[in-house]
Amino acid sequence: MRLNKLVRMVDGKILEGVFAINKPVGMSSYQVIRDCQNVFDPSAAFAPLLAREKSLREKESQYQKRRRSKVKQDLRVKMGHGGTLDPLASGVLILGVGKGTKALSNFLLCTKTYETVVVFGASTDTYDRVGKIIKKGDYKGVTREVVEEALKGFRGKYRQMPPLYSALKMEGKPLYEYAREGKPIPREIETREVDVTELEISEWYEPGTHNHRWPVEEAGQAEKNVIGAVWEVAKSQTAGEKPDEAKIEKAEQETKALEDFSSKKREAEERVDDLVSDEQRAAKKAKANDGKAEPMMSGALGVKAPPKGKGSDLIPPPPGPDEPFPWEGKGPPACKIRMTVTSGFYVRSLCHDLGEKIGCGAMMAELARTRQGQFILGTDNCMEYDDILKGEQVWASKIESALDLWNNQDAKPAEAKSTEAAAKEVPAAEVKTETEKPTQEEAGNQEPPKETGQVKEEVPKDTAA
Repeated sequence: MRLNKLVRMVDGKILEGVFAINKPVGMSSYQVIRDCQNVFDPSAAFAPLLAREKSLREKESQYQKRRRSKVKQDLRVKMGHGGTLDPLASGVLILGVGKGTKALSNFLLCTKTYETVVVFGASTDTYDRVGKIIKKGDYKGVTREVVEEALKGFRGKYRQMPPLYSALKMEGKPLYEYAREGKPIPREIETREVDVTELEISEWYEPGTHNHRWPVEEAGQAEKNVIGAVWEVAKSQTAGEKPDEAKIEKAEQETKALEDFSSKKREAEERVDDLVSDEQRAAKKAKANDGKAEPMMSGALGVKAPPKGKGSDLIPPPPGPDEPFPWEGKGPPACKIRMTVTSGFYVRSLCHDLGEKIGCGAMMAELARTRQGQFILGTDNCMEYDDILKGEQVWASKIESALDLWNNQDAKPAEAKSTEAAAKEVPAAEVKTETEKPTQEEAGNQEPPKETGQVKEEVPKDTAA
């Protein structure tokens, strides 16, 4: 059956449209596109699509050919995404192929369903398990009833504060750059209106019954002061109060002093390093290697294993069951929360704000997007990422079936229809092009790139979701 489908596609069926894939944890959305392109480009299934593209290019004028950038000159399967997923998150990632990339803007404003695991008792700079601990709180009185009562304030429409110590830009600069450069913290932080139509605890984990935990590393005191000042601005702004100017000024002064110290330390280290001659360095290297060639990686006949893409392992794996816990006793409780939200919603902010409301601190340990628009995890229009790696005899029929579901719709889904007009009204500055360096990928803060045969990516400078 699969062979017959493959033969049919080789005979000229052009595969294009929209489908979804279950993105693994630790991988960027851009890396998923690159991996798909690397598999699709040489395949028989997508040969007709590339043949059509080649034919169209041959008909282009010399002016059109000169306008094509070097990046776009390579003949590749044109792909894009309908909203990025954070490296820490897994789940539904919508992909467009060929002409399907033109429909990706329809998903910019659609609703999404997430499942997240919240661990209580500590807050981190990035609001998740891969950040640095900023403060810890007493979690002994945290029960399911307490959390359910606190969640009532996060249902419906409200203005949400985005993750503050992240790659989110404020006045054109990522917030972490203010701390690194000793610049004053902006006193106005933009909030956004979000709508939470579903929010419930799906699982509750009593202390000592789960393996979720806080990170081990704690932020330095100067960094804690800076982040504390930022949170002070956000908290007072949300409550409509005037922030504590003295506390903010003190944090800014300490940040500037820390930056000056770090700068002088770097200069001193560079001067010492310059005293070591190239000959001395070469002699040290030769002595360390004892005159032997650098060992090759393990493998048959010494062949090096192919490197993974730069966006493949961006997040450390979760702790193993034998690793020690960062607390004494049973530790804090945790819970899994299911929510359906509008676009622009930050799940990590909900986790952080929930901990602040309860008074003990909290952070996001896991995140999965189970639905976006009409694409649902575990259904025929959402493939498993591992299927892409099993060979064309496995993924070809599944891709064809998923694209047929999209192309054979009697009409566009109601949600896609309603969002299409709204998407056209999104300011140009909010839509990322493939030539821009992607900032930190936020769950809920998804913006599709223009359709392209190439993707560019810069690994996030901080480790948030």
